[in-house]
Amino acid sequence: MRVLLVNMPWSPIDLPSLALGILKRSVDEKTPGASAEVLHANLEYVDWITRRREFTLEDYEYFSLSSYFMGCGDWVFSAALYEDPQWRVAEFTEAMKGRLRKERMAMTLELHEDAAEFVQLMADRIVAAEPDVVGFTSTFQQNTAALAAAKYVKRMAPHIRIVMGGANCDGAQGESVHRNFPFVDFVIRGEGEQTFPALLTALQEDTDLTKVPGLCHRVDGRSVANPMSTVPMPPAAILPPDYTGYFERLAASKARSWVEPKLVVEGARGCWWGEKHHCTFCGLNGSSMQFRSKSPDTFYEEIIGLAEKHKVLDMYVVDNILDMGYLSTVLPCIIESDYDLRMHIEIKSNMRVNQLQILADAGLIYVQPGIESLNSRVLDLMDKGVSGTQNVRMLRDGAAVGLSISWNYLHGFPGETAADYDDVIAQIPALEHLNPPVDLSARIAIERFSPYFNKPELGFSELRPAEPYRLTYDLPESEMLDLAYVFDVPPRGVGDETVKPLNDALAAWKTNYRSSRLTHADLGDRVILVNRRRAFDWTTLELADPVQVSAFRLLEQPHAPAALTRKIAARNPGVAVTEASVEELLLEWRRLGVVFTDGGQYVHVAPPAVNEDMLRLDFMRYAHQVRQVQPPALV
Repeated sequence: MRVLLVNMPWSPIDLPSLALGILKRSVDEKTPGASAEVLHANLEYVDWITRRREFTLEDYEYFSLSSYFMGCGDWVFSAALYEDPQWRVAEFTEAMKGRLRKERMAMTLELHEDAAEFVQLMADRIVAAEPDVVGFTSTFQQNTAALAAAKYVKRMAPHIRIVMGGANCDGAQGESVHRNFPFVDFVIRGEGEQTFPALLTALQEDTDLTKVPGLCHRVDGRSVANPMSTVPMPPAAILPPDYTGYFERLAASKARSWVEPKLVVEGARGCWWGEKHHCTFCGLNGSSMQFRSKSPDTFYEEIIGLAEKHKVLDMYVVDNILDMGYLSTVLPCIIESDYDLRMHIEIKSNMRVNQLQILADAGLIYVQPGIESLNSRVLDLMDKGVSGTQNVRMLRDGAAVGLSISWNYLHGFPGETAADYDDVIAQIPALEHLNPPVDLSARIAIERFSPYFNKPELGFSELRPAEPYRLTYDLPESEMLDLAYVFDVPPRGVGDETVKPLNDALAAWKTNYRSSRLTHADLGDRVILVNRRRAFDWTTLELADPVQVSAFRLLEQPHAPAALTRKIAARNPGVAVTEASVEELLLEWRRLGVVFTDGGQYVHVAPPAVNEDMLRLDFMRYAHQVRQVQPPALV
């Protein structure tokens, strides 16, 4: 049995598909009588489009990621799906007035008009390869491109079995895809490396498809969805990916002059925090939240094996959250190896500086800690399990060890008030020397699988498929409710009168970050702070009084004034220290931008004068490369 796995636009071009890499190995090694190849249609698209018009990496990344919540990437290929170069052009143009620049609108319309030609080209290529089964992965803005290619292939070669899967096909989404697009023979929901080989075996042996967990198939022309497995795959069963072909195809592509390729690696699935406290807005992990991680030896060998095979040191770790056990197992092995790896991973924002130092030493220099807010009350509404001062500590300690921190600021939570933002806005100028958020504050999106989606009593009971689905698909709203991952709801929380000053402050932060500085040097008997931030007119500050030195050192960690007073007194026996005098000192330090306060706690914001300048250059160079990759292991 010949299997062709297809990665359509708008999959990232600097990353091989982990999902298809795992499936290729599962077919080649675990499915008797079957072999798989991968068609990197995302790279084919780059070469095709750059021969026709001016098109850049920035353009591709706009449709791949930046425009996700406007749905521009999926809308481009809707013209191919519905075989109409003018499909919903008037509606799209009207909806995007004031949201798309004139040049971006013109490009989107041109790509939309030409999409069918590219899809036909890929369909011709697929049919010419004479596969028995074609598997399309669909994540983020790949859905219409994958569906269109599936439609054209089925029309040209009805005997070829068409399979779809991926994050866009999890749970009810997969059922909707199968019900509404009859040219898709099968949809896989859940962890594909189990279901896909089982499907192939059943097809080869002509056995009962109802035994394949999570599979959508047809019985007498009627769409049937098998129950999904309730037991997630054990980590020992998760195969390493096979990226054969990706690097060779990239090397021959126009895209190679745009990007430095990265390896995608996976140590864990699920989220150990989400198992206990599912962040209210988070829809990641889909139908499987249970946290599992590979053994340290296995994960380390996979990392080093991929680096050696492909001669690539840049890696994207797709785990939703770091297995904290790796701090004492995998990462020390990487530190001791001869490989100067550069990696990106998601972590929890309450990690301590010694733990962050291990990450930095191991090459995990780009981290995404899920900060989302600097106000404890809003963080409680998210069920984040961290405080505003802990998040600021993360920004400070990341600078201390040379980590680039990628984070977002979110608003729009039911129950939040302007008071939750006012004091943060007032203190943002004191933070301008630390990594700013990647973009301005964004209103939260309601995502499938999130508590806000599953529990209307939390504040979002009026769900509609997000506008991009209505502009893209010719489906009843009831079907789009199942197809959609993102939903439109009446806004909650703060309004423009709060969001505007917040975004003005964040914009100033992003503008001034490059030229801002605040560091400290602890000289034993005194602490020297050096400042260059636009909102503060002092240059150096010397703390020589033992009480002040003790207070500053203690504020490495967040403290309330009462606890801080007790600890200062314990460190300075015989010195009269009152809570009133400590509060007066904290008030002065806030005025000088030395501390950040939230929820009754204070933390100082001055990294040691070691890595901050290196961090600043690193962050500005790589911030535009930030990626958000959903967990793979689906078709």
